[in-house]
This record gives sequence, C-alpha cells and structure tokens, in this order.
Amino acid sequence: MIKLLTIWNFIRRHKYGITVFVFVIIIGFLDENSMVHRISNIRRINKLHESIREYQSEYDKSTALLNELTINPRAMEKVAREKYLMKKPDEDIYVIQDESTEKDSEK
Repeated sequence: MIKLLTIWNFIRRHKYGITVFVFVIIIGFLDENSMVHRISNIRRINKLHESIREYQSEYDKSTALLNELTINPRAMEKVAREKYLMKKPDEDIYVIQDESTEKDSEK
C-alpha cells in the first residue's frame, strides 16, 4: 500500500512532465503520422525526385534524338548502324577488339 501511495504522489507531483513525455512518445513513435514515418517518407520523396530528374534527362535526350531523326536522314542511318548493327547489302563488317577487351571477356 505504501508503494502505491508513493507512486501516486510521484504522478501527482509530475503530472505535466509525465503527460508531455507520453505525448512525445505517442507522436514520435507510435502514431500513424509519427516523426519516424515522416522522416522515412521524406527520404522516399527525395529518392523519387532523383529518379524523376533522371527520367527527365533521359526524356530530353530521346526527344532531341527524335527531332534529329525526323530532320536529318543521315542521322537515321547512323543510329541504325551503331545501335542496331544494320548494314547495307553490299557491305562487309569487321569487328576489331582490343587485347584488353578480349582478356576481360575471357575472365
């Protein structure tokens, strides 16, 4: 009974401090909108903004290439040769590799 009375007196004396402490624990860690969740959401948003910037730069490059392909027919030939390894019917293609490239591919 004495322990219970001692605990009750401690709670009565420090009720505002205990209330603030419980509030901080609930808001900081237990709530659905806690600070831990907010920080993780901010990190996720920053990663998404980074990927948006990457996709935007890739989109700009692709748009510039598309504009070049529609204007210049030689650009279409260049892309077909370099990217898709196409050739004219009367051409022979020789692939030349460096020795360092061959050694890397053997490993």
